[in-house]
Amino acid sequence: MSKTSLLSGSSAPRRLPWYVRSVARTWTCAPSPAEVRDFHAGLPGYAPTPLTELPSLAVELGMGRMLVKDESARLGLPAFKALGASWAIHRVLAGRRDGGPVRLVTATDGNHGRAVARMARLFGQHAKVFVPRGVHPAAVTAIEDEGADVVLVPGDYDEAVRRAAEAATGRPECVLVQDTGWPGYERIPGWIVEGYSTLFAEIDEQLGTGTPGLVVVPAGVGSLAQAAVTHYRSRRDGAAATALLSVEPVAAACVLASLGRGEEVSVPTGDTTMAGLNCGTVSSLAWPLLRDGLDAAVAVTDADSADAARALAAAGVSAGPCGAASLAGARAALTGEGAVGRRRALGVGSDSTVVLLSTEGTAANPYAEEQR
Repeated sequence: MSKTSLLSGSSAPRRLPWYVRSVARTWTCAPSPAEVRDFHAGLPGYAPTPLTELPSLAVELGMGRMLVKDESARLGLPAFKALGASWAIHRVLAGRRDGGPVRLVTATDGNHGRAVARMARLFGQHAKVFVPRGVHPAAVTAIEDEGADVVLVPGDYDEAVRRAAEAATGRPECVLVQDTGWPGYERIPGWIVEGYSTLFAEIDEQLGTGTPGLVVVPAGVGSLAQAAVTHYRSRRDGAAATALLSVEPVAAACVLASLGRGEEVSVPTGDTTMAGLNCGTVSSLAWPLLRDGLDAAVAVTDADSADAARALAAAGVSAGPCGAASLAGARAALTGEGAVGRRRALGVGSDSTVVLLSTEGTAANPYAEEQR
């Protein structure tokens, strides 16, 4: 079912885009492969990213504990995407019989393309990256600096994905390494999602005993949210079920729209500083898991994200607009008019532990510095 309520913290009241599914925590699925973590541990520069306590924000939101998984420095890059790109490219190269060079093709709103370019270079390959309008020029330069050929697309993210797929089709020397799936193209996006499982394995180890009451995940095409659902809905250790909340920009809330309709829908996208979440279509691979395993979804504005980024910076955490979306979403869901009902729907209270996924640092998205 879909619900709306008022969102506090803005100059004028507005409706909170909100969806909740009360039975999601009873749904189960198969886990990700265990060998992914061992693969990442063998990469140069691997180390678990910090899980940082946020005591002042826990008080603000009325939680027992609040922590942020800080992905501002992952495998030498300022975002989490290297986890998925590295595992997928490893699998692609392991499956090629001739062992010859390959051109890895992808589309990106920024971080995924840079990760593919970096991992292509690490594995001695080449990358071609299609970039849609709205990506900051400095982010484009960062991809080029990784050695990739960059193609600027005068359309949105979905158009860039179509262009990348066309460029790889029918060329044996090219492989599309895209972090969204569609019918007929789901194996490589599946490997990317498996790669993200390392992030959640680290959270388990860092928390020690117990599980989070709530995990808040930024969602673009939904692949990271899919990885969260896979991890927390496949647990067989008897731990209490974790509620999962996805967060999107109001300018590109394709997951929220699809959940509200009960089927995949594409939405027109607008301008947003949350460039990595500016996606109009849910991955077909992610959709069934999001539909059945997400507890709730919310959409936030650029101003919400900017406010959250400043709060995280004050706590010593570098978060770009996409990374800060998690805190913005938690604030929207857990405070303001209607919060009592939303907290009840999520099963969280004053003694709960909340984990925010901050998926990028300020270095990943120059808009973060411009908002200060």
